[in-house]
Amino acid sequence: MWGVKIIIFILCLVPTHQQFPRLCVTQQALRTKECCPVWEGDGSACGARSGRGSCEDVEISEQPDGPQYPFSGLDDREKWPLVFYNRTCQCAGNFMGFNCGDCKFGYFGDTCNERRESLRRNIFHLTRAERNRLISYLNLAKQTISRDYVVATGTYREMENGSNPMFADVSVYDVFVWMHYYVSRNALLGGPGNIWRDVDFGHWAPAFPPWHRVYLLHWEHEIRKLTGDMTFSIPYWDWRDAQDCDVCTDELMGARSPHDLNLVSPGSVFSSWKVLCSQSEEYSNRGVLCDARNEGPLRRNPGNHDRNIVQRLPTSADVEFTLSLPNYDTGAMDRTANMSFRNTLEGFGDPQTGLGSSSSLGMHAALHVFMNGSMSSVQGSANDPIFMLHHAFVDSIYEQWLRRHRPSPSQYPESNAPIGHNGDYHMPPFIPLHRNKEYFISSKDLGYEYSYLLDANQRLAESMRPYLDELHDVWPWLILAALCGGIVTVTTAIAILLAKHRFKAWPRRKTWKNFLALPEKQPLIWNNETEASHRNYQTKNVFMIP
Repeated sequence: MWGVKIIIFILCLVPTHQQFPRLCVTQQALRTKECCPVWEGDGSACGARSGRGSCEDVEISEQPDGPQYPFSGLDDREKWPLVFYNRTCQCAGNFMGFNCGDCKFGYFGDTCNERRESLRRNIFHLTRAERNRLISYLNLAKQTISRDYVVATGTYREMENGSNPMFADVSVYDVFVWMHYYVSRNALLGGPGNIWRDVDFGHWAPAFPPWHRVYLLHWEHEIRKLTGDMTFSIPYWDWRDAQDCDVCTDELMGARSPHDLNLVSPGSVFSSWKVLCSQSEEYSNRGVLCDARNEGPLRRNPGNHDRNIVQRLPTSADVEFTLSLPNYDTGAMDRTANMSFRNTLEGFGDPQTGLGSSSSLGMHAALHVFMNGSMSSVQGSANDPIFMLHHAFVDSIYEQWLRRHRPSPSQYPESNAPIGHNGDYHMPPFIPLHRNKEYFISSKDLGYEYSYLLDANQRLAESMRPYLDELHDVWPWLILAALCGGIVTVTTAIAILLAKHRFKAWPRRKTWKNFLALPEKQPLIWNNETEASHRNYQTKNVFMIP
């Protein structure tokens, strides 16, 4: 017990770099609008004494947004992060983090000069130990309350411009649930029911792939820091041509409960998980933000969804057609008229024609609908751990498209995209800051690769890993069996040789050949009784020989 307490205490001391850093939610920080925490390594803001970074004014792009959001100054995400902070740490070289205490993605070491490439694997190609480790890490992240960052439960206006901070403690895992909710929530215009639905800073527009790429990279990074396992990588679920939820087993993401098909099996650790930020309609009706409270158990009933919206899971042909589309995003305001890679990947374009549809969904969106539970709500979907596996595979498709088409940076729209999606827009709610167009690049430039994008020999080796792992577990028994078999074989051989030696020492009439062969040499003493007896034995043996 004391060992567990010590581990938890140490984990609480691990610095992180997510929204909102605890040191930046004080009245002073909110009033001065400055988020430039001290780096513990040298005791200076942003690690300035060590040349890691400095506290600088935030630079915001002045490019116009599209007309979908006709307001200004009402939503805290507008021109992120200016509503909360206009000065943050700007890190130098390969340094990153809200205090420049971490390394950029793909770099490691005390001075962030060690380049390393991580490999994201098919979840079915993980070894048994890796699968167990994944489940343990997820559960640890869900159960460990972060003491390094918090989430906002009120708008800046409700906080009285920083005089009344409104933030809540959440677990390491749940901060990512909140982040996905926050980027996709409706705009609160003031008062119950006064909202604007046609807005999303991470979906429906060009920033969808880059935003989720950064999201996964930060999540992966936090798990590594929480566990101390720098080798950890997010696995992916290759759902092409799947007929059901292949990962919905108690050994992986949890099977259906036999008592309630809408819940996760009691045999899975995920059956005890509670969700938050999943009641978007209630928040909208009340005109408030998610308060990060427990909202009941994780729900999932894959396959029992509305088939008028999603007829089937995506196929290999769907993915291949999506990859063939040359335009990243056409910029069309109507999602049903946007015939592009991004629009089709996200699920609004038909994966067989690329034409938009207002009545059905495909690709990425199809998986969310298919799960028929917590994952089917955009704002609350990250509550389900399958979200990470699913979006890792979506990211791999984005990576394939980048490699196949090698788009120029100009393909990413610089202006007139829906609010939050222009190339130079900072992604809400990340701190440190990231611009959308900075992640319109290959994953290899960010320090990771997907196993199914390796060459043929490497892919074969990856697919053999779980079987070799099983063989590794049983090889001592195989060796013991081989030794025992060898001993039995040698013993049998010796016995046969000894038997042959003894038989050779017998008189000729006592050999097996003499018992069976006809005719035989006459005995020295012969009488009628002996003759009758010998004839009967030979006759019996003759009939026994086939």
